[in-house]
Amino acid sequence: MRNIFIIFKKEFHAYFNSPIAYVFIISFLAVSNWLYFRAFFVIGQVQMREYFYFLPWIFLVFIPAVTMRLWAEEKKMGTIEILMTLPIRDYEMVMGKFLASFCFVTATLSLSFSIPLTLFLLGNVDMGPVIGGYLGACLLGGAYLSIGLFVSSLAENQIVSFIIAIILSFALFIIGEDIVLLTLTDFLVPLFAFLGLGKHFASLQRGVIDSRDIIYYLSVMGFFLFLNTRFIASRKWS
Repeated sequence: MRNIFIIFKKEFHAYFNSPIAYVFIISFLAVSNWLYFRAFFVIGQVQMREYFYFLPWIFLVFIPAVTMRLWAEEKKMGTIEILMTLPIRDYEMVMGKFLASFCFVTATLSLSFSIPLTLFLLGNVDMGPVIGGYLGACLLGGAYLSIGLFVSSLAENQIVSFIIAIILSFALFIIGEDIVLLTLTDFLVPLFAFLGLGKHFASLQRGVIDSRDIIYYLSVMGFFLFLNTRFIASRKWS
C-alpha cells in the first residue's frame, strides 16, 4: 500500500504541476454546464437527466486526455526504465497511476455540485436519479480510465494514445446501443447489450442502483488494469 500511495501522490501532483489539470477542469465544466443548461431552459423540468445523458460523450473525449500521458510520457522522458528498476511491484505502479487519475476525475466531477444545488433552490428534486447518475458517472469514468491507462502503456506517443483510447472506449460504449443492437441477430443482442458500457450507465442514471451494473464496471476496470499489469511485466522481462 505504501508504494501505491507513493505513485499515487507523484501522479496526482503531476496534474496540478502543469496547466493540464486547470485546462481540463475548466473545459469540462464549461462544456458540460453549457450543454445541460441549454436544454434545461427548453425542457423546463427540475431534473439532471440531460446532464447525465451528455456525460458519457463528454467523458469519451476528456478522459483519454487525462490518461494519455500516464505511461506514454514515461517512455518519452525515459523515466520508465528507472521506474522499472525500483523495488515496486507492477500492479502497484498500475494501481497508483489509476487511483491518481480516478481521484482527479472524481474531484473534477464533484465541482459540478452547483447544478444540483441550483435545482434544489428551484424546486423538489428526485434524489434517486441524481445519486445514481453520479455513481454511474464515477464508475463509467473509472472504466474509461482503465482503458486509457492500458492504451497509454501500449503507445509510444501521447497523441496516438489519445486517439486509440477514444476509439476503443467508443467501441465498447456503442456496442450496447440500439443503433448496433438492431443490426444483430436475436441471440447476440443480450450479449452485446450486456457488454456495452452505455446500457449499464443508462440504468444507473435512472436511479436504479443494481449490483449487476456495479459489478460489471468493476469487472471492466479489473480486466484492463490486469492487462496493463501484464504488459508492464512483459516489458520489464524483455
